[in-house]
Amino acid sequence: MIGRGMMAALLAASALAGPGRAWAAGESVFPVAPDEPHAVTVRARGDGRADDGDAIQQALDKARDPTGHGIVFLPSGRYRITRTLVVPAGVRLYGVGPTRPVILLGASTPGFQQGVSTMIVFAGGDQYQVGKVPVPVPTVVPRDRIVRDANSGTFYSAMSNVDIEIGPGNPAAAGVRFRMAQHAFLSHMDFRLGSAFAGVYQAGNVIENVRFEGGRYGIVTEKTSPAWQFTLIDSSFAGQRDAAIREHEVDLTLVNVAIRDTPVGIEIDRGYGDSLWGKDVRFENVSRAGVVISNEKNVFTQIGFDNALAVNSPVFARFRDSGRTVEGKGKAYRVASFSYGLAVPELGRMGDYATEAKIDPLPALPAPRAPAIRDLPAMADWVNVRTLGAAGDGKADDTAALQRAIDGHRVLYFPAGFYKVTDGLKLRPDSVLIGLHPAITQLYIPDDNPRHAGLGTVLPILQSPKGGDNILSGLGLFTGRVNPRASALLWRSGETSLVEDVKIMGGGGTPTADGKMLGTLTARTGDPVTDGRMDAQYPSIWVTDGGGGTFADVWSPNTFAQAGFYVTDTSTPGHVYEMSVEHHARNEFVLDNVQNWEFLAPQTEQEVGDGPNAVSLEIRNSRNLLFANYHGYRVTRSYHPARSAVKLFNSGDIRFRNVHVNAESGYATCDDEGCGTFLRASKYPFDNAIEDLSRKLVVREREFAKLDIGAVDRTIAPPSPGGAKVEKLEDGFWSISGAAVDARGALYFIDRRFQRIHRWSEGKGLEVVRDHALDPVNLAIDASGHLLVLSSLGAKAGVYSFDPDGPKDQFTLIQPTPVRAGSGAKTLLPVNWWNNGEFSDQLDHKSYRFTTLAEMFARDAGTPKAQEYVSPDGSVSLPAFRVWQQGPADHTGWRWSDSLNANGLVGGKPGERLFVTNGSENVTYSGRIGAGGTLTDLKPFAHRGGESVAVDAQGRVFVANGQIFIYGANGKEAGRIDVPDRPLQILFGGADRRTLYILTHHALYAARP
Repeated sequence: MIGRGMMAALLAASALAGPGRAWAAGESVFPVAPDEPHAVTVRARGDGRADDGDAIQQALDKARDPTGHGIVFLPSGRYRITRTLVVPAGVRLYGVGPTRPVILLGASTPGFQQGVSTMIVFAGGDQYQVGKVPVPVPTVVPRDRIVRDANSGTFYSAMSNVDIEIGPGNPAAAGVRFRMAQHAFLSHMDFRLGSAFAGVYQAGNVIENVRFEGGRYGIVTEKTSPAWQFTLIDSSFAGQRDAAIREHEVDLTLVNVAIRDTPVGIEIDRGYGDSLWGKDVRFENVSRAGVVISNEKNVFTQIGFDNALAVNSPVFARFRDSGRTVEGKGKAYRVASFSYGLAVPELGRMGDYATEAKIDPLPALPAPRAPAIRDLPAMADWVNVRTLGAAGDGKADDTAALQRAIDGHRVLYFPAGFYKVTDGLKLRPDSVLIGLHPAITQLYIPDDNPRHAGLGTVLPILQSPKGGDNILSGLGLFTGRVNPRASALLWRSGETSLVEDVKIMGGGGTPTADGKMLGTLTARTGDPVTDGRMDAQYPSIWVTDGGGGTFADVWSPNTFAQAGFYVTDTSTPGHVYEMSVEHHARNEFVLDNVQNWEFLAPQTEQEVGDGPNAVSLEIRNSRNLLFANYHGYRVTRSYHPARSAVKLFNSGDIRFRNVHVNAESGYATCDDEGCGTFLRASKYPFDNAIEDLSRKLVVREREFAKLDIGAVDRTIAPPSPGGAKVEKLEDGFWSISGAAVDARGALYFIDRRFQRIHRWSEGKGLEVVRDHALDPVNLAIDASGHLLVLSSLGAKAGVYSFDPDGPKDQFTLIQPTPVRAGSGAKTLLPVNWWNNGEFSDQLDHKSYRFTTLAEMFARDAGTPKAQEYVSPDGSVSLPAFRVWQQGPADHTGWRWSDSLNANGLVGGKPGERLFVTNGSENVTYSGRIGAGGTLTDLKPFAHRGGESVAVDAQGRVFVANGQIFIYGANGKEAGRIDVPDRPLQILFGGADRRTLYILTHHALYAARP
């Protein structure tokens, strides 16, 4: 995101143009090529007539260096292509010259007439080292070319200062496919689309200062490859035939975006929700609806706006399913705030669905606001640090040369290189530091640096002065592996300051000066050379002493630091847009004595080895804060229960909007059974979204649209007790699940971490039935009273059986056999499922309709299994669900299947109906058990779902989803049971089958509803 166009002026100018008028060409933000020896320059005709595709592709392929990163310069010109360009992972393409270069698709170019065909595809690497490409990109021209899509391991890729133009006769054309993970962007681009399908098909990370003119759509996108948020900043749309943006599940965040002359502003696809948040969005001449909202009464539908403006746009929001509308007020109006989705009324409460719309008429729209991301200085002011004595070779100590450069020059340009720093660098109040690629343009501290050893106050690589007007852009900062006093950035600059496109090195995606790569799948800490030094440095980015400003597209995953983003003692406004903070052992984000900050699309992730105890967001002594489109994610491989994503201490006046606390993901891979994608949900997301430690109250809802936390000294009435009395039977477990009940009503369950199978009965209480190292995951009971055990041990997992009262050294290993027809055995199925379309495109290229989540669930649940595991007495059948493996084939790898993922199993005879829950929709279904372990005739039952379902003798349905919700057989909510801990599995047992056993991570409860 190098350089800034005059966005406000461009938006004002665009408002004067009619739908059929072309906009003026965007300003080139690189009027000359930066002095970058690392860059590869495209050598092509650029006359708009010759086919320049091969020349551009050769430059892109050549640019990737041994670290897997590169820079390409495309000089001014018009470059016609006739086939898809593929940008390798980690490569950045910059237009350079007095005018923006244009990549042109000529009129009626073969291959761009049907389906969706993308001009430029950003590719990914072989993240899990599977050799093959499991899901080739389906939008490549020619179609027989095999391209690996950008994926959750694709970082740093970018394109800037390049326009896209699509000639007539290409109705299937899309400009760019950009399904990125972290720290990637498109910026300073115009998409002149004409009659094309879209400008961007599959978006990710950040798009900034981009204009879309014409086309059926400006952007069409599903979720990003790692399911992170997508943020669109300082951009505009005009003249789209159907909608400016068509999307679902992409967690769209809009900041200063203008949409005009189109029927629909933002359309969310049928059958889907999204976490959509818009700040300062303008709708001009939007005839049908500013936003079309689908999938009502679903927790994944979270829609919010702050300060939206509209003119000649009579309907602000239209609800697809119900037909309901939220009308504007007058010709011009302001939407001060809008929210739709699950609203949590207060700490300690569960939520319900609500619509909030505060709309006021205006005499006219105000002028467009200033850009959210400020301009960089003109290139004429840039001074190359290499000309001032810095070596950047990874060996020479550049500290003195860089400090002299900072002292003597306002704007410094850093060519790619590793700049060794052994003492802190102090910025001037007006210092601006610029690079083009953070992965390969780093300031770093060598390991065991004497100035950073032992006890002492923080000594950062860079520190800015109080109230400074500083900018950092395009740089990487690495504090080394063993440097206790180190911090990457100590920031005291003022509200107009900017930190953008900055990577804090450490963990995944980190090239290093010494050649020791950080971040592999097999090293579960995310760093194989930590030497036990996790959580042993000061915070990576520390904003303090009145610091503030804008932080955009920043990635901070350094495991060595105590926190990734740490803000203390400031009331200066701060604006955080699309920041990823990950892989810390203790805290990701920390705020202490902070006011007047907003965090839009912040994302955290905790890995297996480094993050089992980490807190996503900790807020102390703070107020007047906004968190919107917040993601608190724990990797699916997690094994350790965690209590709360957000922890509050003595804090209030906080708005949470569009909260997503999760632990599910997917990946694409190949094995001896073929290639495909696998979606899985962990049993170990945070139990609670938010916990107020001062008040001892939690928010159990993990997906919601709105929660306002009032003043810290307010009085909160205690919640009304819900439902039947709950009794704690046992506690002290690591995490229990996989339970089953025998004919006498005794409960069997697994404490998986310690590989124990327990029994609990009213007569004997708690017993240990088995504790052999056989990786039990889920249990069932056959007609003879023997346990059937699903185990994760072995490449394809396995099943065994034993008599719980028999000899401890005996069990029967059960081999899978072909499914029997008409056996009459009880079929076992997962009680909870997770299924969505991650990785593979879900758009039908003929109808242009997306497959819905409900259709995907029905398809997969209705697919017969070829084999089954049959209990020795023949009474129970467990379908052999396909087992996917991630990582090494030995015991250090991870294995998943629908049955291994489940909190438990439910069963019935073929033809019977049973209840299951689909967590990817948060919907509870009933379905009919069919041949081959299928579940057919699926019917939505309740818009609550997630962990488990149980049915009592009266036909009442009990759903575990934060608390236990009770539904009558007609699907109407009939009550609730509140449990001290989050219920994970529920099932009826006891001698009369009326005791509801409730399994939480650490305790076993019971109720008599």
